[in-house]
Parts: sequence; structure tokens; C-alpha cells
Amino acid sequence: MSARSWKRMLAAVGLTAAFATGAAAHHGWSWAEADQIELRGTIQTITMGGPHPTLDVATADDGVWRVELGNPRQTERSGFVEGVAKPGDQVVALGNRSQDPKEKRMKAVRITIGEKRYDIYPDRIRTN
Repeated sequence: MSARSWKRMLAAVGLTAAFATGAAAHHGWSWAEADQIELRGTIQTITMGGPHPTLDVATADDGVWRVELGNPRQTERSGFVEGVAKPGDQVVALGNRSQDPKEKRMKAVRITIGEKRYDIYPDRIRTN
């Protein structure tokens, strides 16, 4: 195989891997249960970057959960922006938990910090 062919093959593999990673990161709701739950706890960490901002939330009786928000723009439109919450804040997350019962992960449709609600996906909220 010539050096030029080898480089083309490596480039193709790299592009394929990049597209596959992007598709896996943008997984939508297929991994989540249809029913919604409410999760209460204390924020341990907040990550506002893509593909989805996340909160790690320590609960009183069920350990630490990963709470995924919307994509960065969706989350920002809800008003949940950097600085509105910090580690140590109490949070109530309403959303859809993972279909895998061993996985402590949920996709939030609403986040409440204190008295302030942030409706990440208002059209998906099934309770007021």
C-alpha cells in the first residue's frame, strides 16, 4: 500500500470515528423510560459544556445521579445558565430515568433551584 493510500485510509477511519462519536453523543430520549420521576438532592458538580450540560446530584438515600439537561442552547433558553446554581445547592430534577435500573442517570425536563424553575423541555413536562 502506498503512503498516499495509507493516509487516505487513516483519514477515512478518523472521519468515520468522528461521526460515530457525534451520533452516540446525540442519543435523544431512546435510552430513557417514558415515566417521569422527581429526584431531590444536593448538586456536587455542574458541567455546562456540550453535548449536554450535566449535574451530578447526591441524593439522601440513593447515591449520586447524573442528570443530563438539554443541549447547551436549549438549557440556556430555559434560563439555566452558568452561575444560577453551584455545588452545594439543593435541586429538584424532574425527568426520565435510564431504562437500565443499575444506571443512576436521568434526562431532566425541569430543574428547580430554590423557588426558581427552569423548564428545559416545557412540552415534555407531565406535571405541574
